[in-house]
Amino acid sequence: MSGDPHGPGNGDPRGPVIRAAGCVLWRRGPGGGSVEVCLVHRPKYGDLSFPKGKLKRDEEPLAAAVREVLEETGHHCAPGPRLPTSHYVVDGRPKVVDYWAAEATGGSFTANDEVDRILWLAPDAARARLTQPRDVRQLTAFLDVLPAS
Repeated sequence: MSGDPHGPGNGDPRGPVIRAAGCVLWRRGPGGGSVEVCLVHRPKYGDLSFPKGKLKRDEEPLAAAVREVLEETGHHCAPGPRLPTSHYVVDGRPKVVDYWAAEATGGSFTANDEVDRILWLAPDAARARLTQPRDVRQLTAFLDVLPAS
C-alpha cells in the first residue's frame, strides 16, 4: 500500500485526502492605516474566498500557500502566523486546508481562468461577503494574530 496521501491506498474508503493550502492575504490601507484583506472571486464556484489551492506532489503546505497567492492574486507575500487548519468534505472526499496570515508585499492582479476579480476589503466588509462560514472563522483567527500597526 502506498503511503502517498495524494494517491490511492491511503486507507480511507472515501478516497484520498485532498490537501490544499492558502492565506488570508492582507495589506495596510493608504498611509499605513486600516487593514484590508483580499478576497478572490472564482467564477466556476461563484464564491468569494481566500486564495488557496491544492498541493502539488511533494510540495510543502507553506510553499503551496505562497504559490497559490501569487497565482490567484498576482501578489507576492510575506507569510506570518499559522492560522487554523480547515477540515471539510468535497464530493465525498475529506479536504484539509492549511492557512497562514500573509502580508502582501507587491504585485498586481490580472484576471485568469480561476479568478476573475479580487476585492480588497476592510475586515467587517469581508466578513459580510465571504461565502463559506469556515472562511469567516479564518478571518476571525487572522484578526486575533494581526500585527499591531
